[in-house]
Amino acid sequence: MTPEAPVPSRPLRRDAVENRDRLLAAANQVFDEQGLDASVAEVARVAGVGMGTLYRRFPTKDALIDALVHQILDITIEMATQAATEPDGTGLERFLELSSAYQAQHPGCLPRLWNTDHAMVRKARRRIADLLAEAQHHGRIRPDLTNTDLTLVMFSIRAIVATTRMHAPDAWRRHLDLLIAGMRPGPGELGHPPLSQADLDRILTRA
Repeated sequence: MTPEAPVPSRPLRRDAVENRDRLLAAANQVFDEQGLDASVAEVARVAGVGMGTLYRRFPTKDALIDALVHQILDITIEMATQAATEPDGTGLERFLELSSAYQAQHPGCLPRLWNTDHAMVRKARRRIADLLAEAQHHGRIRPDLTNTDLTLVMFSIRAIVATTRMHAPDAWRRHLDLLIAGMRPGPGELGHPPLSQADLDRILTRA
């Protein structure tokens, strides 16, 4: 017997799409304000939908968080793509400015952003690595800086945002200025080796 062809999944109805978008926007708001310990019931309340609607779109809280992480990674990749159009190797600095500002505005899901083996994470890393290579080619960034160094730079920005956002929400800007100044070419090499990607991934999965 010839196997039946798989039935293509039907696109979501307009109201289903609107409910999904409303839930993601509400989740962004709730998790930014209360952290990932916030309840999905609060997300549904802010979105103005019932729990049944939430669970039809996102069967578990992890599914909701994963959808937000996917959204943030998509935005991160777009920021890196936009920054790549900057001239003379300045794209990396532009990306760090854009991504840091985004972190400051949307801190809720950042703890889950990089600690997964996700195709979009790998794509984002490649885009950032390209920005780094271009900056080094133009002599704006020291040649021994690595992509794992940049991941830790972004983690340090997250820590500054988390610590200061209630009382000094722009404190991350000076911290980023200092970090970029430290990336400039200088005499000699750095005194300690960088983390390997494998070591960093092991650290992030425990974060």
